[in-house]
Amino acid sequence: MASEATHLSVEGPHGTREVRISSPSRVMWPDLGITKLDLAKYLAEVGEAFVAANGDRPLALQRFSENIDGEQFFSKNPPRGAPDYIRSVMVKYPSARSHPQLVIDEPAAAVWAAQMNTVVFHPWPSRAEDSDNPDQLRIDLDPQPGTDFDDAVPAAIELKTVLAEAGLTAFLKTSGNRGLHVYAPIEPTHEFLDVRHAVIAAARELERRMPKAVTTAWWKEERGEKVFVDFNQANRDRTIAGAYSPRALAHAPVSCPITWDELESADPKNFTVLTIPERLRTTGDPWADFHAEPGKIDQLLQWWQRDLDSGLGELPFPPDYPKMPGEPPRVQPSRARKPE
Repeated sequence: MASEATHLSVEGPHGTREVRISSPSRVMWPDLGITKLDLAKYLAEVGEAFVAANGDRPLALQRFSENIDGEQFFSKNPPRGAPDYIRSVMVKYPSARSHPQLVIDEPAAAVWAAQMNTVVFHPWPSRAEDSDNPDQLRIDLDPQPGTDFDDAVPAAIELKTVLAEAGLTAFLKTSGNRGLHVYAPIEPTHEFLDVRHAVIAAARELERRMPKAVTTAWWKEERGEKVFVDFNQANRDRTIAGAYSPRALAHAPVSCPITWDELESADPKNFTVLTIPERLRTTGDPWADFHAEPGKIDQLLQWWQRDLDSGLGELPFPPDYPKMPGEPPRVQPSRARKPE
């Protein structure tokens, strides 16, 4: 029986590579009929911007057994049989265990990942050769039940001001769902815990300015109908969907970089696997100059120390992290033992 496999020609820094795509007619997004070959072509078309945003970083692949409605799992190290242009780098996880992690260096590598049924790409905020020191500060604005994308917009605008006061230039992308991701390029001079503390300092400052609209409460039952400023996405081995990464939702959205001028009129539902290639061709990449002028987190760390001195302590870490010094008890408020 003849194989259905096809090959896709992918341009890159090393010339044209022919990437084999097996089962190209497999439907990955059933509601729209978008196939595995369509996904591979998307990644080839946006390849330059995709690699600029996600390349040279430890990366996890969110893969699916059949389509976005099927079973899913994460790949962190290159599987057996990966082509020679797929590399890995040793990284250290919160458990102190070291392990090789995938790195994508060219568009053909992203297309190969599509061949492996990858839908969502999760890059680290640090470079492959300096994985302990992030060069991106990331803040996830996550609308809670009762709020939506429109509620995240004013929070993002005020957060831009907060970061500017700390000497940082903010960049913006849609999450691919209901939220917004605010990034700032930083010098890779501090390790993850320091960057997390810088994020918490920015989040607390934003919360002071918009107490009715945003929250830093880790426990969901304490957040209310607000936008959660997710500080724990700044932790080691915690990742969010990369720029130009598809998302595993029915309408095939993409986590899309946008300009600040676009924000108030933006509809994240318009940024999809079907629309982004043309958007890049006509409007360009809003993140093209992302790393032109990295900033320092020194001011944010001063704010962190100021808050410590005033009695605001450490915030909870994710439940799968080792217990950290100064961390409050990991007890959900409703389950905490009430005084007798």
